[in-house]
Amino acid sequence: MKPRTAATAATVVALALALAGLAVSAPTAGASGTKLSQATAAGQFRSAGITWSSSGGCTTRSNSTCTSFEQINSGTVSTIITLKQSSGCAINITGGTEVGHASGTYSHYNGYKVDISRSSCIDGYIQNSFTYIGLRGDGYPQWQAASGNLYCNEGSHWDILVY
Repeated sequence: MKPRTAATAATVVALALALAGLAVSAPTAGASGTKLSQATAAGQFRSAGITWSSSGGCTTRSNSTCTSFEQINSGTVSTIITLKQSSGCAINITGGTEVGHASGTYSHYNGYKVDISRSSCIDGYIQNSFTYIGLRGDGYPQWQAASGNLYCNEGSHWDILVY
């Protein structure tokens, strides 16, 4: 028997409760969803009008000058697409799952984070739509969405953590 993921288990529980006549809210699509390939994630971003760039002009995950989406979480992709749709701002991704970022469970490499270019449009949207929660441990200011996702202004770009 194939083990269930947490997202699948939550869906099964919600369905069982709904069938039993109990009110439930739909499970949210979390970043833990499924791991996507470079081609799949790029296709979804492209369809949403989201661009990406890298200093190396490449998408190779093992090259820190590339911007890769290989093994990005489906929920991370969905969140960035929603950010574009909700804000009405242009979104350009400058960092994905490539090597060269800080390590950890909720890291770029593990598919939980992306970096996007700053602009007056996206700066204003994030700062006015989310709650300022103070400085991150490294001194950069951060905002938190109702979903729990974190938006950190690292000066040259936004570092976005999708749980």
